[in-house]
Amino acid sequence: MRMLSLPSLSPSMASKALYSPSSSCLFPPSFTSFARVSGTIKACSGSAMARDPYEPQEILFGRRANYAGIQFEDIVDVKSGKLRLDTWISSRITGVSRARVQSSIRTGLVSVNGRVIEKVSHIIRAGDNIKCTISELQPLKAEPEDIPLDIVYEDEHVLVVDKPAHMVVHPAPGNTTGTLVNGILHHCSLPMHAFSHSEVQDLSDNELSDFYLDQSDDDGISSTTLAASVRPGIVHRLDKGTSGLLVVAKDEHSHAHLSEQFKQHTIHRVYVSLACGVPSPTSGRVDVPIGRDLNNRIRMAAVPGMSRSRQARHAASRYKVIEILAGGGSALVEWRLETGRTHQIRAHAKYLGIPLLGDEVYGGTKNMAMSMLRARVSPNFHGQLMQLVSKLERPCLHALALGFRHPHTGENVNFSCLPPADFSKILSQLREISEKVS
Repeated sequence: MRMLSLPSLSPSMASKALYSPSSSCLFPPSFTSFARVSGTIKACSGSAMARDPYEPQEILFGRRANYAGIQFEDIVDVKSGKLRLDTWISSRITGVSRARVQSSIRTGLVSVNGRVIEKVSHIIRAGDNIKCTISELQPLKAEPEDIPLDIVYEDEHVLVVDKPAHMVVHPAPGNTTGTLVNGILHHCSLPMHAFSHSEVQDLSDNELSDFYLDQSDDDGISSTTLAASVRPGIVHRLDKGTSGLLVVAKDEHSHAHLSEQFKQHTIHRVYVSLACGVPSPTSGRVDVPIGRDLNNRIRMAAVPGMSRSRQARHAASRYKVIEILAGGGSALVEWRLETGRTHQIRAHAKYLGIPLLGDEVYGGTKNMAMSMLRARVSPNFHGQLMQLVSKLERPCLHALALGFRHPHTGENVNFSCLPPADFSKILSQLREISEKVS
């Protein structure tokens, strides 16, 4: 795939999407598929499970695409070390999401050596006999809405959309309508996955598979709470203020395999941002754990040494300055994610001392932007800068490129989409100032 020349971005080029299938793409070619199973899978008349992970799910379960009622039984065969119940079951069943497995455990549909276990983090041992019935999908709470969508790519299994800034991905308390999910449900049918309201509020620019791990020790969630909300087809998400590419699974087989790719960090993602100031050095790798900010629950914090805390998780980002703007008062920065934690780019940018322009939560306030820009340009441009900064309505962050292995064909596919007009206009104005001060 031909990479985009970021310095040439202009408002007239905004939102142009590119698609490229490739076998030699920009992310590692390895893909860890789900493990095969030597046990028994039953669906009404019963059927064995031993198939290629990219084989259509109908071959295994006929037309029973939601897997509800499927029964699984096997003997644990592990050599050493601790192994969680939900992790083991997820590795043995192809095409069923980890969230669905956890829901099955919490609703009493899993037994170990004849005893019902409702704790997803229950430790199993070699020789344990595991029986599992896949739970029913929960009733969908989101309603279809006729919302215009910028669809970059679509087939019968996946959908890639260019999410506009200011659009929430899925319904949650306070945002029950007008979301991307509402629009997608009007466009097509999607698989459903149940989550609690607290889980919905905690999600952000992260992979849902990682989120399951974050929440997996909270075994007190009841089945009624778990069914309170659903997030159909969503494998990852972008913050409300972030624009750009997002992939949606149109069936549970695709959801499970895309989630696994996110878990293995084989998804290729490139973001671009406009920063307050210029990082030093101008390129590098940030390997700093991210956890919930103890002083502000809606914010994450990147703090060295937090890796030993259960509240923090390993997070790594690579960044590179594409262009220095306004005499060093701002910069166009490219980000490539090795992990996908909540608010990862925003937290790492703040850690580097270059919060994103317009990011009020992480320090990129209008006052911060003005102080950085004023110090580096002539007073003759302060009025122009004031007008520019006053128009900032969101963090200047855009998901520029997305690549993944197609969950059914196994083909590597890549997509690119230039930033929208608001981002491009601010970039253009900063370039005009740069030319005048140079």
